[in-house]
Amino acid sequence: MKNKLLIFIKNPEKGKVKTRLAKTIGDDQALSVYLQLLAYTKALTLQVDASRHLYYSNKITTDNWSTANFHKHVQEGNNLGDRMLHAFQQQITTTNSTKVVIIGSDCAELTKEIIDQAFEKLDTYDVVFGPANDGGYYLLGMRKLLPYLFEDKPWSQSNLLDISMQSVEEHGDSYCKLELLSDLDNEEDWNAVKYRLTKF
Repeated sequence: MKNKLLIFIKNPEKGKVKTRLAKTIGDDQALSVYLQLLAYTKALTLQVDASRHLYYSNKITTDNWSTANFHKHVQEGNNLGDRMLHAFQQQITTTNSTKVVIIGSDCAELTKEIIDQAFEKLDTYDVVFGPANDGGYYLLGMRKLLPYLFEDKPWSQSNLLDISMQSVEEHGDSYCKLELLSDLDNEEDWNAVKYRLTKF
């Protein structure tokens, strides 16, 4: 099986990234934090043995994500579910010969070992979730296309993971969960993980 790693990022624009964090630390510092998160995510994903696909929120830009290491795309769709489904449709094969994992750029606790484990779990399970402490997930992996995971889901709500797992069960597919991690959404989150990002 060929592993494919999809990375969803936002184009780093002042006032449009880490908006919850910006409410307490300001737009300038919030942008700085996001740029550090992007640098961390890039360094992390370069360690993963997979075909890497970078999905920008608005447009492909000239930046330090080398085209030698990342295939570049633009997210397409009206909401997060539509955009993720489109990316999975692009990358997963109908013959189930590909394992596909998607991550964002908000988790400073994510490691190469966790991503590797996600790919390994897809040898056994149809779906793998990386649960986030806000009730969502920082990682989603599939070995076959399951559109129902992206339809009528409560995006950015605290019950997203529970409802997604329930959908898998109702459709008779199998899933597993990785370890619980925190996304970086507010100043408390930033204070907890900024030591990891200082070198980025």
